[in-house]
Amino acid sequence: MPQNIDFDLPGPARISPGLDRARRHNAAWVRRLGLVSDDRSAAWYDSWDMPRLAALGFPHAEGPALDLCADAMAFFFIFDDQFDGPLGRDPARTARVCQQLIDIAHGGAVPTGADPCTAAFADIRARGTRGARPAWTARTAHEWEYYFAAQAHEAIGRLRGTPADMETYLQVRRGIAGTDIPLSLGERAADIAIPAAAFHAPQLRIMRQASIDVTLMCNDVYSVEKEEARGDMDNLVLVLESARHLTRDEAINDACGHVSSRVRHFGELAGQVPALCVQLGLGRAERSAVTTYVDIMSTWMSGYHAWQTETLRYRTAPQVVPASGPGYLDQILHTRPVNAACHHAS
Repeated sequence: MPQNIDFDLPGPARISPGLDRARRHNAAWVRRLGLVSDDRSAAWYDSWDMPRLAALGFPHAEGPALDLCADAMAFFFIFDDQFDGPLGRDPARTARVCQQLIDIAHGGAVPTGADPCTAAFADIRARGTRGARPAWTARTAHEWEYYFAAQAHEAIGRLRGTPADMETYLQVRRGIAGTDIPLSLGERAADIAIPAAAFHAPQLRIMRQASIDVTLMCNDVYSVEKEEARGDMDNLVLVLESARHLTRDEAINDACGHVSSRVRHFGELAGQVPALCVQLGLGRAERSAVTTYVDIMSTWMSGYHAWQTETLRYRTAPQVVPASGPGYLDQILHTRPVNAACHHAS
């Protein structure tokens, strides 16, 4: 990863006191679901420290709520790596694989004999929706749909072999980053219900998009070497190099500028939120939910940044998996047909 790059993000990062418990739970969960299969892959996975990402990104969460966040983070990264190999260069096959997961997100049944990735997602989705508000369940079904559907379009980018224009990049990257989902998990962990008029207020919608873009853009800077070696084109640094004919250093500086402008705008809009709550006539509990929501977005940016500057995922990858080869040790997303008999997640 590029060294000596830092971003001035909201902070300082806080951390959940439930980290140690989450680590124990998550280590058992990835093994029980078959997301890691042997000591070597377990050691590689453990070096990422996904529970620490959850504890930094969701500092208000503890117990089962933090466990769910940690397991969801584990799923994101392990699932993403499955597309570093041949599957990630086959858009049609990728779309078929992901459709099964989209169906589960919308309440569909889990196929008998489901592969570890499918079983893990079904478990996360079932735990997340159990007792959840209907509006949250409906919204997050579409967020998961966007995430899974975007994988095929990342595959198209790999076949194209050149970066897309900025608008296309953002549409695909926001999907494959799945960064709407952590914010929604943060809402669930905090057990808040944001009034619809506030959630869809221009200020809060723009702030949500800014916090999404900040995390994925920072990640693009730190992971550009890893992604370039594997032919991944949906990276902000590569897009800027191509579109503006920049050097690597110039593109990284430009990417930092994109991050800074979004962070600055986020802060400006956050200052408008108290007056907005008054204009909407929100009660004390509703105002508290909105305030917590703003904090969720802010802490996700700072927490994700703190984790990705510390994790070994981007620093030691070539020592564990080849820089230009698949980024996984276990191929656990199966694309062969499965038994048509189904059962529901529990």
